[in-house]
Amino acid sequence: MAKWIKITECENIPSMGSRVVQYGDIEIAIFKTRDDSIFAINNECPHKQGKLSEGLVHESVVTCPMHNWDIDLASGEVLGNDSGCTNVYESKIEAGIFYINI
Repeated sequence: MAKWIKITECENIPSMGSRVVQYGDIEIAIFKTRDDSIFAINNECPHKQGKLSEGLVHESVVTCPMHNWDIDLASGEVLGNDSGCTNVYESKIEAGIFYINI
């Protein structure tokens, strides 16, 4: 059963930037890309648990600030020669409000 959680107004998420949301024990990074797509993933790199919200956003990818691993924001998969995955959250936008499904 879906549990949609209201996060924030889309305008509060900076373009090419992020916001962090705490839900219980889960820390979730919310990213907005240049084309205003918004993604929600765990705020932890699968490599050395770097805070992805502190990384650089480019296209639909975030680069971990610790060891430069690239993480696809849509799938949570590590790109390139490295391997690993972080959890992604289903999301939706209604009336300019961003929601995630927990």
